[in-house]
Amino acid sequence: MSSLPLSRRSVLRAAGAGAVVSAVGVSIAATTAEADAAVVPPVRTDIGNAASEFMPGQVRLTASRLLDNQNRTMNYLRFVDVNRMLYVFRANHRLSTAGAAANGGWDAPNFPFRSHMQGHFLTAWAQAYAYTGDTTCRDKADYMVAELAKCQANNAVAGFNAGYLSGFPESDLDAVESGKPIAVSYYCIHKTLAGLLDVWRLIGNTQAKDVLLKLAGWVDWRTGRLSYSQMQTTLQTEFGGMNEVLANLYQQTGDARWLRVAQRFDHAAIFDPLAANRDELNGKHANTNIPKWVGAIREFKATGTTRYRDIAGNAWNITVGAHTYAIGGNSQAEHFKAPNAIAGYLTNDTCEQCNTYNMLKLTRELWQLDPNRAGYFDFYENALYNHLIGAQNPADSHGHITYFTPLKAGGRRGVGPAWGGGTWSTDYNSFWCCQGTGIETNTKLMDSIYFRGGTTLTVNLYVPSTLNWSERGLTVTQTTAYPVGDTSTFTLSGSVSGSWGIRFRIPAWAAGATIAVNGANQNITVTPGSYATVTRTWADGDTITVRLPMRVIIKAANDNADIQAITYGPSVLAGNYGNTALSALPSLTVSSIARSSTTSLAFTATANGARVNLGPFWDAQGFNYTVYWNAGGSPQQPTGTVKLVNVGSNLVLGIQDMSTADGGLALQWGDTGTADHNWTMVTSGNNVKFRNANSQKVLGVENMGTGDGARVLQWGDTGTADHLWTLVNNGDGTYKIRNVHSGKLLAIQNNSTAQGALAVQDSDNGGADNRWRIVNN
Repeated sequence: MSSLPLSRRSVLRAAGAGAVVSAVGVSIAATTAEADAAVVPPVRTDIGNAASEFMPGQVRLTASRLLDNQNRTMNYLRFVDVNRMLYVFRANHRLSTAGAAANGGWDAPNFPFRSHMQGHFLTAWAQAYAYTGDTTCRDKADYMVAELAKCQANNAVAGFNAGYLSGFPESDLDAVESGKPIAVSYYCIHKTLAGLLDVWRLIGNTQAKDVLLKLAGWVDWRTGRLSYSQMQTTLQTEFGGMNEVLANLYQQTGDARWLRVAQRFDHAAIFDPLAANRDELNGKHANTNIPKWVGAIREFKATGTTRYRDIAGNAWNITVGAHTYAIGGNSQAEHFKAPNAIAGYLTNDTCEQCNTYNMLKLTRELWQLDPNRAGYFDFYENALYNHLIGAQNPADSHGHITYFTPLKAGGRRGVGPAWGGGTWSTDYNSFWCCQGTGIETNTKLMDSIYFRGGTTLTVNLYVPSTLNWSERGLTVTQTTAYPVGDTSTFTLSGSVSGSWGIRFRIPAWAAGATIAVNGANQNITVTPGSYATVTRTWADGDTITVRLPMRVIIKAANDNADIQAITYGPSVLAGNYGNTALSALPSLTVSSIARSSTTSLAFTATANGARVNLGPFWDAQGFNYTVYWNAGGSPQQPTGTVKLVNVGSNLVLGIQDMSTADGGLALQWGDTGTADHNWTMVTSGNNVKFRNANSQKVLGVENMGTGDGARVLQWGDTGTADHLWTLVNNGDGTYKIRNVHSGKLLAIQNNSTAQGALAVQDSDNGGADNRWRIVNN
């Protein structure tokens, strides 16, 4: 929650946790019957989407780690006692709580922002029913909605205004509006609104719609009384995704009232810098702000106003490029640090799970606007596997989770601060925010594997699964051991006839990828960091085999090229140190990393002079581990006169028309051996300048720009920061070249592979055009 004027930590220090007491179950039979076609489609179509999701239930997981996570969460969803979850609502709305025990943790009757978790349960139950057909989850959602309706109907007795619904007094909102909050009240209300909306749209429960519209109407009344200044004061306190859920309600109903209310939650202090592409995140509470960005992209899709799209896109680029750890998570102690500050913040309280949950929502929305940008789903895959999947405890049948994912040397999941940290959640005595997002994450793991655009199918994730494209009478079965293996097979069955295309994401790390149909390699363009499309007349029984060769790649911390993580394909590898405590990052011999099994992701390496076993980070459970290593001096940075070879195009950087003037454009060309293709690397502290051998000018950024797409030119050496570059060693013979002034990477415009394409600066999206080989002459 926001540090100004209220933080989660200040609340947690002031509030105690309730005791664990035995459950009082709701008698509802469990079944896995197929869900009826209950999904309620929105009245309004999203603006700008060039790719569409499949309907819930059309994609099912088959045997995999993702299915295991889903099953553990489903066990918990079927187990939890709805009457316990209703306790604080009934107590607050002056209804009897007889027969039910109170919860502890963040849902205890004395906890300031109690009643956030119930909305998460509503969403997770609704998703479980819509995606898997589980009627026990449906019945639990229906029961909770019916009881919440009774709470809302008792507002006159409780002394609340019409429509109000919460586990805490309405008077708490007075404190929020005055700028002196005692709780993050709208944060909790957002969760209730979102849960009710999901029960309506995914289960078809019209009572959920009625309760939702009454609560949204109360929000309209409450915020409509405030001046713009008063509303901006209110927004200083964390409010979750209020703009998101209200924009979604506008799309769902077509009622412009809800758009007007959504836009009252546009937080100028956050939106204005991002609209101008300024990184002012340092010190800000991460998950206070990421849901606002999700709201911004939903507001764009509701209105078409490009400012909203720019806010969301810039926020994504800034966060992924300058504030993200190797596992895809961000923030330390819940807060963003200075841009590119990674190595200095490897602690027990890194990578709050909620942040990554919301970043994946943002990523998915942005990708649907620009489905040719494979880097979005490269990030999505990295964060999903390495952070979110591993944040669940595989030894717990209820799939409990960690709040933070420790990245300190010798970190261990399940060990950390008692109020959250690295410890595991519990059935009834924790209910942290991340426990809520965890049950949502693990009931929608299939929602981003496949997308469609017209008759074209896009495959974004390599996950064992089946797609029932019922509108076309087509089934696609994906069989794979990925990411342990590098090959995925897709079998088509049903009405597959006719000519249409299937697009496959080729990750940026997958050099040498191939695609075969019925065993015959296809003569198509397969470029890392892009999509490869197979278009043909298909037949029932056709198989497509996608091979994505994996290799060890070292990922350096943004702020210290010597501090590195090890990746293999999409997997971050962690060192297994058992019960051994580590006081510092181990010193790794990079050249010693070797795979030790063909059937599992098992590796060995030498660190601190001793052998250490490595494995995928999501499986780093029950032992002390390290994700980052000290790999200083291996390999050495190149020096002297060099050529800069772009990995994406294999072309060299030169100056247009061999110009010797200030402002000569940096372009990529075939290596003809001319002097303008040669660069002298001049060391300046920890940074370098690139001096053109022909003109003696240095590379810089036009007008000292800090935005994506700013042109890279040659200039007289005036000593400004935009003339300085930091080399970030990727560990595979390639480098990222980061501008000291802007923090952006030297890249090629639009990932072009053509001669004469312009050199620009871009955020670190993982594309091959952002990586360079530095070849000594």
